[in-house]
Amino acid sequence: MTTPEPPAEPAELPDLLETAAPAPSIADGTVRSLDPRHVTLGRISGWIFAGVIAFGVFGVISILWAASAPPWVATLVTLLGAAVVLALGVLAHRWPAVEHRHASYRVDADGIEIRRGVFWRAVINVPRSRVQHTDVAQGPLERSFGLGTLVIYTAGTDHAKVDLAGLDHATALAIRDHLLPREGGDAV
Repeated sequence: MTTPEPPAEPAELPDLLETAAPAPSIADGTVRSLDPRHVTLGRISGWIFAGVIAFGVFGVISILWAASAPPWVATLVTLLGAAVVLALGVLAHRWPAVEHRHASYRVDADGIEIRRGVFWRAVINVPRSRVQHTDVAQGPLERSFGLGTLVIYTAGTDHAKVDLAGLDHATALAIRDHLLPREGGDAV
């Protein structure tokens, strides 16, 4: 009868924590666009709005037809209502993608810069020294898509509240943590 050999010692695995590269900082100064899921969220919100307007238009048309309004008036209102609802539906589908192309942000060691706007463009710079408070908010649709809105409250009168919607929730939390005052320093 032979004695079983003891199991071989497993080869040492390299320490993954030592060899892994440090995670890149959110404050690297790179211009980033919003999360692409924000386009889908914008479309769904637009379609909900268009549906509510369509329901109202349908109600007005129903009242006109039931009230025995002149047929030409009821027909004209029906056609105009259908055109408005169709235009809102097309706008709800197309606008979020256009708006997404013209929105970006950049976080560096000094603060955050937000660029947005299709026709009227705005560039908002918020230095870390002016940040008083930050929040990350999520509505029910944003939560289902894993998105969040970064809300920054500043020590100023113009743009005292700046929000940046369309961020991945984890990214919004990372930016929020970065914008908080450093140890030993206090915001204005």
